[in-house]
Amino acid sequence: MRFIAKLASDFLRDESGTTAIEYALIASCISIVILVAVTGIGSSVNGRFVAVGNGLK
Repeated sequence: MRFIAKLASDFLRDESGTTAIEYALIASCISIVILVAVTGIGSSVNGRFVAVGNGLK
């Protein structure tokens, strides 16, 4: 029984997985910001290409 209690205690004190989760959250937030920025820039660039295309007609 003490073995199970020690195993549970060691598991609860272990913080090695916490760092990986924090890095995953930071990476996901950065990717969301990049996605939003690229989408906004893409719409703007698309509008300019359409304007240039219409001007060449």
